[in-house]
Amino acid sequence: MSRTTLNIDFNRVEGDLEFQVDLDGNRVVDARCVGTLFRGFEQLLIGRAPKDGLVITPRVCGICGTAHLYTAALALERMAQLPVSPHATLVRNLCLMAENVQSDLRQSFLFFTPDFVHPRYAAQPLFADIEAAFAPMKGRIVRSTLAASRKVVELVAIYGGQWPHSSYMLPGGITRGATARDLMDCQDIVDRTIEWYELDVIGDSLDNWLALDSADAFFSWLDAAPHAASALGLLTRFARAIGLHHIGAGARYFLSAGSWHDPLRWQPPYGEPAGLLPAGLYHADHGQLDAFNPDIINEHVRHSWYHPYPGGRHPYIGETVPDYQPDTDRYTWAKAPRYGDKVIETGPLAELLTGGDQLIVSLLALEGPNAWLRQFARLRRTGLTLHLMKQHLAELARQLGTPHYLPPPAGALDQGEGYGLVQAARGSLGHWIQVTDGRISRYQIVTPTAWNASPKDSAGQHGHWEESVIGVELADPADPIEIGHIVRSHDPCLVCTVHFVGRAERHRYGV
Repeated sequence: MSRTTLNIDFNRVEGDLEFQVDLDGNRVVDARCVGTLFRGFEQLLIGRAPKDGLVITPRVCGICGTAHLYTAALALERMAQLPVSPHATLVRNLCLMAENVQSDLRQSFLFFTPDFVHPRYAAQPLFADIEAAFAPMKGRIVRSTLAASRKVVELVAIYGGQWPHSSYMLPGGITRGATARDLMDCQDIVDRTIEWYELDVIGDSLDNWLALDSADAFFSWLDAAPHAASALGLLTRFARAIGLHHIGAGARYFLSAGSWHDPLRWQPPYGEPAGLLPAGLYHADHGQLDAFNPDIINEHVRHSWYHPYPGGRHPYIGETVPDYQPDTDRYTWAKAPRYGDKVIETGPLAELLTGGDQLIVSLLALEGPNAWLRQFARLRRTGLTLHLMKQHLAELARQLGTPHYLPPPAGALDQGEGYGLVQAARGSLGHWIQVTDGRISRYQIVTPTAWNASPKDSAGQHGHWEESVIGVELADPADPIEIGHIVRSHDPCLVCTVHFVGRAERHRYGV
């Protein structure tokens, strides 16, 4: 058969994303993920005062500004070996948790499930139920998600004064400590979110949901009427009916930098990872979990529009110098991060695999990575996060009156290098900073979507998203909705990833 190329524009993603796929018949045989926008935040920071990053980097994204702020503060604390009060770490974690819950809910029911009401699926037995729940801006779950997701990020505004683009974290702590009134307000927000999550999303208690620990237990649970009719039940039954558990595998390695810093262990000398959920590299094929090693992270630009350098470079020696070369084999503003030489996936699925969630481990062992499991893991993580928010509020109540900020000594931020890592909504986020004579001399950001949406590297290895669509059989190449399902299951965030150019051409297909 002759080979054809589709150029696909994506809506319902954060930022500008295009995909080019080569078809042999209806089968995808090659793919190129195209980030179309250069923003230059890393270059913008060079020459500025070290703490300027606390104001500038939260504006990288309107969805995950808390994650960028947290990561920027961690990098400065590691650089200057600054102690941090447990009070501050608890507040930081709570705010990141609220932001992640908001993002996961909106991605699931405002970005991902609208594809289920595509006319192609009108003959599916569940289609009427799907429309009633997930029709854009009309469905029952869509409307309730808008209200619940607006409510949960009020928690960030309590401490940061606003959301998004807050700047209330400082090296050594936060700008204002929690009060008894804050705890009452936060408890109300979390309790109301859990009540909605139990009623609308899972149709069960949070405790029962989190107790499920195997694939068999989950599918038995799913058969019960309240669970089957819940948002998660409908999503699962429909996604599996249209075969999403058979497509979108991609990379076989899953990376997490560790979730939510331990208030007692995030202290100098900052040697081992201090996440409440472990960091690591999970091998899908045999269930092995390797220790996390940030020293082997590197970025390639062989197929990106940047000034070339050989191989991959660790962020401490990385460069982000734009070099737009259209009509060459370079095709994106995204770099190609690699863990050693490995292409990896990051995100909720990776976070729960490395964190030891036995239900997710069991489902992966049963069917391997796939688009449904990736989306399912996102909603599973929401439940775990809400549970941990309750625990954090209880611990924060015991910290009332303790210091919320430990001021750095004079000159502490004048020289050095450091990095910070958190699990943002979409996966592992890292900031690397170098300071010379009181000014930023290098700043590199590696985002979750950079990991997932990377182009080919210097060795010719495709990025994870590219791998995940290669081999897919399209029912209708003029309407490649299968690619939409796969890519949206990752919650793309191209505004964070690409490092002011317009589109080079118009494209035929919108997904």
